[in-house]
Amino acid sequence: MTPYQSGIIAEPSSDAFFITLNVKRSLISEFKNALAAIPELVSKVQAEFADAELHAAVGFSKLIWSELDIKQPLELDLFPSLKGPETEISPTDVDLVLHIRSMRHDASFQLSQNLFNLFSDCVELVEEVQCFLYKDSRDLTGFVDGTENPQGEQRKAVALVGDEDAHYRHGSYFNLMRFSHNLAKWHKKDLKTQEDVYGRTKVDNEEYPSAEKSPHAHTKRTSLKDQHGKSIEILRQSMPYGNLTDQGLMFASYGKSPSHFNLMLESMIMGDEQGHTDHLMKYTTAKTAQAFFMPPNSWFSKFQQ
Repeated sequence: MTPYQSGIIAEPSSDAFFITLNVKRSLISEFKNALAAIPELVSKVQAEFADAELHAAVGFSKLIWSELDIKQPLELDLFPSLKGPETEISPTDVDLVLHIRSMRHDASFQLSQNLFNLFSDCVELVEEVQCFLYKDSRDLTGFVDGTENPQGEQRKAVALVGDEDAHYRHGSYFNLMRFSHNLAKWHKKDLKTQEDVYGRTKVDNEEYPSAEKSPHAHTKRTSLKDQHGKSIEILRQSMPYGNLTDQGLMFASYGKSPSHFNLMLESMIMGDEQGHTDHLMKYTTAKTAQAFFMPPNSWFSKFQQ
């Protein structure tokens, strides 16, 4: 078992469940008693589906952390509320998130079911979204997603808390948003317009040279640098979802600090000093916006009876 929850770092999957829950405050003691069993439960189902590359991460929001009687991660906060000139992001914070993914839908389902059952009557389901790999890791807009993700050991460096918060080393800050796309509006746009919105070619997935990008391009608004000129990074584990009436993206961001995600979101929604916002937001709407912390595996043992 890794010191961090495996769903944080593992390479992309072909199947995922994003499940959000609220804890019944009258049953908080029963909920806390169930937490210690999570790592062993996950390991058991992983062994049952040994070929499925099954992974999970369980996270907690600031709302529920105050009920756990345990020290909070240094930067844990609620999701920020943002109102830009064209788009508004309204937080929909909940208590708990289960991020479960694999290369087999039956494996993802089984672990989702087992974790949900572990909490029994202590929780209420808020939302369950099942996601899938679309073509060669593309969003439903047709563009490749996650191209700029860190690779190899850099994934850990970007996503996992280090000695800056020693109590929560190997944990990760997690931001989750469900974006519902207006694909009818999107598909009416010609190829060049779509590519300009992203700042990237659609078929070949080639990023525009910086000088050729619109200041409103998605890749422009999310390519940020810190005061030392170093790129600001997050680890994306986003996946498309869809049914006959609603299609979109579950945007999932892991980071050693929530600040990188927050800066990117502000750049997209609020824009730069000249008011250049992300024009991709003209074709999609954030239906949910939530912030969590995924503790290290050792943390769960604190609730052992």
